[in-house]
Amino acid sequence: MPYRKEEFTNGEVYHIIIRAIDDNLIFKDTSDYFRGIFSIYEFNNSKRVTIQAKRRLRIAFKKLLEKADRHRVSIKTPEFVDERDKMVEVLAFCFMPNHIHLLLKQIKDGGISKFMQKNGIGLGKYFNTKYQRKGHVFQDTFKAVHIEGENQFMIVVSYIFTNPVALVEPGWKENGIRNHSVKEVLKFLENYKWSSYQDCIGIQNFKYVTQRDFLMQVVGGEQGCKNVIKNWVESKIR
Repeated sequence: MPYRKEEFTNGEVYHIIIRAIDDNLIFKDTSDYFRGIFSIYEFNNSKRVTIQAKRRLRIAFKKLLEKADRHRVSIKTPEFVDERDKMVEVLAFCFMPNHIHLLLKQIKDGGISKFMQKNGIGLGKYFNTKYQRKGHVFQDTFKAVHIEGENQFMIVVSYIFTNPVALVEPGWKENGIRNHSVKEVLKFLENYKWSSYQDCIGIQNFKYVTQRDFLMQVVGGEQGCKNVIKNWVESKIR
């Protein structure tokens, strides 16, 4: 993923979408998802990371992988001190099999571009090594939408957190939800691990990866977040 020339503004929020080339699968198993989530933590750092620091981070995440068969996996007491010099605040994320949604606030000059470049290189190297392939993993550029105003922010949060519905209701964005009830869809989203939605509704999952204070203030806390998603799902039932 090449360095993006577009300028992003400090303090502003952007919806970032990264897609695999030709919509190929990015995440093929649980360890791939964990590696992706680890990456958005690890690479959010403007400082040069020492080998020792990387080793500490990876040991902590390896322990998560060993618990991957459990229903809930959370980072409760990480075995490393967060010494990162963050370039962005990750407000929300959702990982899908062939693409990634990120809601980012830039906090350092060039932060989003540098963060995305480091992610593209790091994840690309991981997938190419693991699956013995060559070439680019992601499309040449990522999509970035500047979020202007609370209304657009709420819409994007709903869109990101409900994206996994496509896994049980293909084509739901165009045709609506036809084969599942509101209750069934909400239950599915609450159990979907590869998103920061759980952390926003009181289920500890990857709470140290995101900075949720601003999001939670806008949506009205845990119950407010649940209500926002419920209203969105209800509007899509056909």
